[in-house]
Amino acid sequence: MKIRGKMLLALAATLAGAGLVIPAMQPAYAASLTEVTSFGDNPGRMRMHVYVPDNRPARPATVVAMHGCGGSGPGFYSGSEFASLADRYGYIVIYPSATQQAGFGNCFDTWSDAAKRRGGGSDPVSIVSMVRYVQQQYGADPDRVYATGSSSGGMMTNHMLALYPDVFKAGAAFMGVPYNCFANAADYPPGSSQCTGGNMNRTPQQWGDAVRAAYPGYSGPRPRVQLWHGTADTLVPYSLLQETIEQWTNVFGLSQTPTSTDTPQANWNRRRYADANGTVQVEAYSVQGAGHSLPSGGMAAVAIAFFGLTGTSPTTSPTVSPSPTVSPSPTTSPSPTTSPTPPPTTPPPGSGACRVSVDLNAWNTGLTENITITNTGSAAVNGWSLGFTLPGGQNITSGWNASYSPSSGQVTARNVSYNGTIPANGSTTIGFQATHTGNTGRPSSFTLNGATCTLA
Repeated sequence: MKIRGKMLLALAATLAGAGLVIPAMQPAYAASLTEVTSFGDNPGRMRMHVYVPDNRPARPATVVAMHGCGGSGPGFYSGSEFASLADRYGYIVIYPSATQQAGFGNCFDTWSDAAKRRGGGSDPVSIVSMVRYVQQQYGADPDRVYATGSSSGGMMTNHMLALYPDVFKAGAAFMGVPYNCFANAADYPPGSSQCTGGNMNRTPQQWGDAVRAAYPGYSGPRPRVQLWHGTADTLVPYSLLQETIEQWTNVFGLSQTPTSTDTPQANWNRRRYADANGTVQVEAYSVQGAGHSLPSGGMAAVAIAFFGLTGTSPTTSPTVSPSPTVSPSPTTSPSPTTSPTPPPTTPPPGSGACRVSVDLNAWNTGLTENITITNTGSAAVNGWSLGFTLPGGQNITSGWNASYSPSSGQVTARNVSYNGTIPANGSTTIGFQATHTGNTGRPSSFTLNGATCTLA
């Protein structure tokens, strides 16, 4: 054998001993987002992107990270912190893209009869196919699979934990709803939904029975659950956090009274529900003053720690007596974690170096608008502000993935801490909910850092 060959074998043995996988002769092993076009059974007609960090253990964990309505897998990749944390902690991230058109469009199916049956079809089956693909292609650990997501993705997180408790070890749902909250597709859009209409109130037993019926006869361990919700969220009402807590605590056979309460960070009120062994099975964060804008900076890291992927073990609860004095109040000022980053550091791109597309969904007195900003220039934009004028009578009540000021008229949307960079040929998606007095039009023009964008 030649000396060069011996050196390569020695290097391989050293890396294997360190628990690292060598990316030789395998596609898509570079630390970049890669689309997988054939991953198995796909009744939801979904797209799959995967992020595989260069450095990872031989049997890495898998995190399924799911976007909100109107978004995409690549958009959630660029607009959240899960990929950067994967570089640090060595897990693989799957970014599914939904294509279902109930509600705002590109929402994860949590309403259909097929999606509510284990193995019934639609998006849940497609997502499990993605997980199996990663296990086969990259040797991912089937005992360390986790789900997380924002809004529609948070709803699907609870959905997947109910349908596939044998697949997922834990989940972190941001701004979600309980499993089986939506009656059907007609119940999904805001303005007509009983689930998100603000009046949903079932007993813990009823919520728990819904989860148990999702996989009849299952008696194995259940995935641990972390829940996040802003107290000023009007799109997915904050009251649904309590309904979701009731669902999962009932599933675990836990008291509705938390075993501990604390404030781990300013404006984050945490309730923890531990079992008799002290293991926290359900953990809920009320983010004071936050609207439909989660996760914001630092929250993804807390979710990954809850999963046990950071080398810490946040699964035990101190024996602190619960206190009603820490109950959240929607009148508290917003958390500083949702504030924008410093002013832009990149010069404005030339005219036409940005493109904006708008997806608007309106009902009798309200609307939601998802805005995708694409940097068509040759250099990254580091720190951005998007200017536009709202039609008369429209008033922003909450937003996500950006800060908005003022709430009507000539509005400026500024990046938040986790999406300040838009790479060349990259994009990010932001959005807001607004009221209207009859004019449901969309802005006619946009500027990025002062330069005019083309409209898609």
